[in-house]
Amino acid sequence: EPDVTILSGLKDMVVFEGDDVTFRCQVSHENARDVEWKLQDVALQNNEMNEISVEKGKIHTLTLRKVTEQDIGTVAFRVGPHVSTA
Repeated sequence: EPDVTILSGLKDMVVFEGDDVTFRCQVSHENARDVEWKLQDVALQNNEMNEISVEKGKIHTLTLRKVTEQDIGTVAFRVGPHVSTA
């Protein structure tokens, strides 16, 4: 398998409590495996509060719904050995 790298990393975001916020990370190859999103070192799953998706095969997105003060912290996207944080 080709080594998937991060072409465009996460950007820091400022958001108001109760709003949604979306993070995007572009990778070099479609259908990347071994992908993980974390918030404050806790792995995130796709559910009603965290929407995890892939657009156009290479753009991985994480939307945190109705954020609260507890959501303050570092968001990390990892693909293989490569990590981007915001």
